[in-house]
Amino acid sequence: MPPSLPPRKAKAGSIAAFARMTAKSAFALLFAVSVQAASAQSAQDAGARAGQALLIRNATVHTAGAQGTLQGADVLVRDGVVQAVGRGLAAPAGASVVEAGGRPLTPALFGGISEIGIEEVSGESSTDDAAVTLAQQPMRPEFDVTMAYNPASVLVPVARVEGIGFTLLGATTGGSFIAGQGGVMRLDGGADPIGPRALFVRLGSAASDLSGKSRAAQWMLLDQMVAEARGRVPADSPHALLTPAGRAVLARYLAGDGRIVVSVNRASDIHQLLRWAQRERVRIAVAGGAEAWKAAPELARAKVPVFVDALADLPADFDQIGAGLENAARLHAAGVAVGFAQDGDASHNARKVRQLAGNAVSYGLPWEDGLAGLTRVPAEAFGVGDRVGTIAPGKLADLVLWSGDPLDVAHTAEQVWLGGRAMPMRSRQTELRDRYLRDPGTLPRAYPH
Repeated sequence: MPPSLPPRKAKAGSIAAFARMTAKSAFALLFAVSVQAASAQSAQDAGARAGQALLIRNATVHTAGAQGTLQGADVLVRDGVVQAVGRGLAAPAGASVVEAGGRPLTPALFGGISEIGIEEVSGESSTDDAAVTLAQQPMRPEFDVTMAYNPASVLVPVARVEGIGFTLLGATTGGSFIAGQGGVMRLDGGADPIGPRALFVRLGSAASDLSGKSRAAQWMLLDQMVAEARGRVPADSPHALLTPAGRAVLARYLAGDGRIVVSVNRASDIHQLLRWAQRERVRIAVAGGAEAWKAAPELARAKVPVFVDALADLPADFDQIGAGLENAARLHAAGVAVGFAQDGDASHNARKVRQLAGNAVSYGLPWEDGLAGLTRVPAEAFGVGDRVGTIAPGKLADLVLWSGDPLDVAHTAEQVWLGGRAMPMRSRQTELRDRYLRDPGTLPRAYPH
């Protein structure tokens, strides 16, 4: 009760409202604590088995690498790393043996460019750490969203039970079209990113409100920032766009240390981006790329990977007039490395990334390249291909056993291993399902037995 309100004058409605608010807050806190405790216990239980050898026998192994697809093959894992891939492998003493029965085994999938672990409820700003909005010097490439990553997020197991083992945390535009940095996170309960950081930039009409209402101004501002990072503008200039830390970060990317991921759709903007990247000698990737097929030969020559939303088939805005479901197939035919990333609620619906790849395959992309777009291509593009993305000796044993074709949403992940550890195949969603679908008996279904 507020101190200014004497107890004797408190209205019953005010007391009831305060009680409801307190109960609601207590329930929310209890829910959060229980979820984090369950996640911590799951990680602890899995960690206890980390050193155990594992043999997955008689699987259809889609390595997504040089060995291609192997029928009736075995995968031997020791100390969290793939030790051997082949037929007739012997199980070491004490090894856990899984009989696959010919079912598909793939590398753990890429969840796209997402905010898993840095966004909990998209409509609640206090749970969303993906963007920075500053009135003074809004251009902050030094902003790093991985610092806010929460490995106990409810979204981690929700994505993981769908076969997703790693994602690229992406900064989103707040006060600047230079959004900031992100990095690759494995969904194994660890708190630290693997591999180098990536810098996120948004170009085109979607960012025109952040650049004086003109996409042309984006290049003007970007050129000034490059000049600052290269030392051509005095650090104490009253017109400087970057902080000293921002200059240092941007200078690293201009030196080729890390990839700049550019969200862009219109073909003319992609052409301009390629010219800029060649002039400044920076490593870029395109995210979105609804009209990227129009620039496919140039993208292939520049060795720029494109992460497409393979469900973008309509002109959602004037930057996507040329959107089509054959985008991925056309890019691949031209020699472009194609990956997948959703445009929209990519964090809460990360499972849909399989549907993106499946749709691309149905419109002409070869099946093996559809799988590569969810495994090897993103791993290599973002500097972690030496650890994840393929099934090969020496790689982390981030594996998924499927009930059927992993690019067909009618099939599901039966078991996920990350670093050779069997991950709990449950999440907040599966627990709610099991709670409310059981026979209620004599009590309401919300009550435990």
